[in-house]
Amino acid sequence: MTILELRGVGKSFGPVVALRSVDFRAAAGDVTALVGDNGAGKSTLVKCIGGIHRIDEGEILVEGTAQHLHEPRDAAHLGIEIVHQDLALCDNLDVVGNMFLGRERIGRLHTLDENTMERMAGETLTSLSVRTVRSVRQKVASLSGGQRQTVAIAKSVLWSSKIVILDEPTAALGVAQTEHVLELVRRLADRGVAVVLVSHNMNDVMQVADSIAVLFLGRMATQVRRSDVTQTQVVELITSGRSGDLGLPGAESIGAPA
Repeated sequence: MTILELRGVGKSFGPVVALRSVDFRAAAGDVTALVGDNGAGKSTLVKCIGGIHRIDEGEILVEGTAQHLHEPRDAAHLGIEIVHQDLALCDNLDVVGNMFLGRERIGRLHTLDENTMERMAGETLTSLSVRTVRSVRQKVASLSGGQRQTVAIAKSVLWSSKIVILDEPTAALGVAQTEHVLELVRRLADRGVAVVLVSHNMNDVMQVADSIAVLFLGRMATQVRRSDVTQTQVVELITSGRSGDLGLPGAESIGAPA
């Protein structure tokens, strides 16, 4: 079932057209890879979905209903969470503190309900079969890159998100840590979440994605099931907007920012 759908979305910054008539969809239980070269418009598209940028034309539908996203809070209320590449974690806080940052539980005495928060954080990590984080009371500063990514993803699960967008989750990770994060991405989708994976790593995309959406200079070249394309075809679509019968009828530069 399609949870997120974009129809004819356009976004400009002054004279620069960043997105032009973009159609995109993400289904519950699927990992949808969003790929494209630098300047293709991936970041702009993600920021439109997350309520950071307002679209100029088209519509964004969540569970079939058109939504007007004016700020990130609007997206969060709809169950849309973005795990940014910088993760937005606080090194001086522990795992619990980061997972509840800005959404802390307050007890009857108007103090932090540490016990409830610790229990919920632990249950969330357990539900995702996370075994690399020894304690939810570890300071984030002591965690590896893969463990930090795990905490950021688990944070999105904690709030029962319907749509989770992961921006380059394996960037700068080693082989073992990358495998762990990709397994976590798959488990997240298996819970019924619509996962959007933004990545430059074609090996990761071909390994974990169910469908692939290719942006080329601000336009959607195609969105196909991963099983219907080869890695070579995806690379051709990224670099030229076409691969055989797939893609745009003609490639033209529109100067789209990243």
